[in-house]
Amino acid sequence: MRFLPVLIPLIVLPAAAGAAELRPSARLVETQPEYLQPGRCVVYAESDATLLSTVPEYFVRGQVLAARVAEQRLARCPEVAGRGVENYSREEFNRLVLAQPCVSADRYARDVKLGLVRLQVAEWETPHARRAANGGRLYRGTFIAQKLEAGMEIELEADLLGACEQ
Repeated sequence: MRFLPVLIPLIVLPAAAGAAELRPSARLVETQPEYLQPGRCVVYAESDATLLSTVPEYFVRGQVLAARVAEQRLARCPEVAGRGVENYSREEFNRLVLAQPCVSADRYARDVKLGLVRLQVAEWETPHARRAANGGRLYRGTFIAQKLEAGMEIELEADLLGACEQ
């Protein structure tokens, strides 16, 4: 019986080591499901990094259709040799955003659990200035590479969303 406290960690730790890491978005879906109930109004917002204001000026607002936790393998982020993200074309930037979450090197690849929210788009405001092309998911009437339309569905990690102001 004196060995029982030693044996329990030896049995439990290998099982836990293979478990997928919980990202903040998955924790949000699991611990605060009422925040992401179908029908709730949520907003994804971005600010222009060149402005000193912290008030988001670009957004997508819509209603939650579903929230779920999904397991995904983090792969290496796509890169463009010799250029930083600030110099990517919109297509190169979109490829990076679509791969996220991702890791900087293959040795960091691992399984994670993501909290994903599918929402139905109601309204939006996007930047049109060329300098915003690689600044965020919203640009010239699109969400990543999809043309925004009322009623369309998009999916985002839960921790990127906020509640609509009433």
